[in-house]
Amino acid sequence: MWKRYFGPHARIIGIDIIEDCKRFEEDQIEIRIGEQQNRAFLESVIDEFGSPDIVLDDGSHVMDHISAAFHFLYPRLTKSGIYMVEDLHTAYWSEYGGGFRKRDTFIELSKDLIDELNADHSRGMLPSTDFSKTTLSMHFYDSIVVFERGVHTKKFELRIGRSELAAERDESVPKPSRKSKYLFWR
Repeated sequence: MWKRYFGPHARIIGIDIIEDCKRFEEDQIEIRIGEQQNRAFLESVIDEFGSPDIVLDDGSHVMDHISAAFHFLYPRLTKSGIYMVEDLHTAYWSEYGGGFRKRDTFIELSKDLIDELNADHSRGMLPSTDFSKTTLSMHFYDSIVVFERGVHTKKFELRIGRSELAAERDESVPKPSRKSKYLFWR
């Protein structure tokens, strides 16, 4: 399926813990046997094949394993890479290390990363990180989160319109005439 989707020039690297999965190797597809949370193993895969363009985490679904793989692999993606984690409903299931609003689940990590993504707009409340400098977007779907890396243009504080209250406090701002049309949401 992935060969058809990505085309004849794609190089697909599968990772599994079951040795028998090696039988699925064929042209364009290579399988490496190891655990997704094992940094040394992941390092060996990166050393052998280089930085991935796309990572699809459909591994153990255990929260510690997902987080370990993400923390190691995400910074090693290509500059415009995509990282997708699926089956995140397990973030709510205790047998996978999950639980509703449990601090160390990948869902809660992803919620924190939303703030990091927007750190440059936090007016100093949150420092900019490598994640905020190299991530363009995050997308959430049912049981799936997708991260898109990319290069940012210079960010600046956006000023779109002015609230009536801010305009009243700032004497240097001309007051709108009765003919001016403004739309405000409260």
